[in-house]
Amino acid sequence: MAYAEFTVPMRKTHTILVPNMLPIHFRLLISIFKQFGYNMKLLESTSRTVVEEGLKNVHNDTCYPALLVVGQFMEALKSGEYDPDRTALLITQTGGGCRASNYIHLLRRCVNQQFPQVPVISLNFAGLEKSSGFQLTAPLLLKLVYGVLYGDMLMFLHNQCRPYELNKGDSQKVVDAWQERLEKMFAEGGYRSTKKIYREMLEDFAAIPRSKKKKIRVGIIGEIYVKYSPLANNQLEDFLIQEDCEPLVPMLLEFILYCAANSDTNGKLYQYHDLKTTAFRIGYKYLHAKQLEMIRCIEEHGEFHAPHDFDDLRAAADKYICQGVSMGEGWMITAEMAVLAETGTENIICTQPFGCLPNHIVAKGMARAIKNAYPNANIVAIDYDPGATRVNQENRIKLMLANAKMAAKQ
Repeated sequence: MAYAEFTVPMRKTHTILVPNMLPIHFRLLISIFKQFGYNMKLLESTSRTVVEEGLKNVHNDTCYPALLVVGQFMEALKSGEYDPDRTALLITQTGGGCRASNYIHLLRRCVNQQFPQVPVISLNFAGLEKSSGFQLTAPLLLKLVYGVLYGDMLMFLHNQCRPYELNKGDSQKVVDAWQERLEKMFAEGGYRSTKKIYREMLEDFAAIPRSKKKKIRVGIIGEIYVKYSPLANNQLEDFLIQEDCEPLVPMLLEFILYCAANSDTNGKLYQYHDLKTTAFRIGYKYLHAKQLEMIRCIEEHGEFHAPHDFDDLRAAADKYICQGVSMGEGWMITAEMAVLAETGTENIICTQPFGCLPNHIVAKGMARAIKNAYPNANIVAIDYDPGATRVNQENRIKLMLANAKMAAKQ
């Protein structure tokens, strides 16, 4: 079946719709794409219509993240806000064993039946699909890497300030101001001065008036889309803040390092070496060095706690699971639980989407092993699917938080 293709002339005429996953990161990354001629729009709808559209257009055993992405696209196309003749869709593909890498074909079939003129673009780094009108050039990729780094820093500091801010909204104002500054830096240059920019970010967030009251820190881990997306996890971070907690969300850079590390690990396990493994090994060293630079800047400043070194994750994984387990988020979920418990964040929410069996195995399936090693670990797995009610999810989290508050008093 023939599908519409995104061509070079469409860069000037089409709006590319992007499903929301990481609000801070994606706004920054979209501004970078615009500098290279791609007009993108972030979809931020969180209505029940998204789920209903997903259920209408995909089969019942589709994973929940794919259902939401398809539903959000279809809701937007049917809203009348976008001209189908001048609209394209962008979806990511990891290229791993995740079924979501194949859902681009399901999305194309849905779109082709109702909006055949709308192209679907694949954003991937595994050479799965190529489009004449959408090219990831070296200059664009370099800026995207720095966009991820700054997005991580903003998200990490925002989550440490927002629960304690005395004036509601101060932390978001700092984020908004920095997104505007960074957009200009990416356009005019100077964005590669990471140490200088990190230090200025740290100073701006440290200047926010904050309460000194100690709050329960809760780690959020799990499948990449559900742990980050407010749509998928029913505004989990907002809920935790309302419950007088501090949410701790892993950085996106960790997942990128995880993908790069897996390429090298698979090469060693299956005894092969090619250009791809070499490229990922070089990429890993570069990105890991960038992570260490960020950690040092945060530690030197002294006001905020720093993220853990990715090498610590790998070392933790080796205690419980082989790094060859790479389906879904694979060994990284087990390692995240272990490192959080080991470093004092004993309260952990593991977000589990329907239809992702590998993540259930390495999360729910490994939680007992983590609890055996760290008896104070307070881990709860929350299922997210079209039929799960927000009230039920929040009640289960409240029960976990009640245990956390009881332990804190002892």
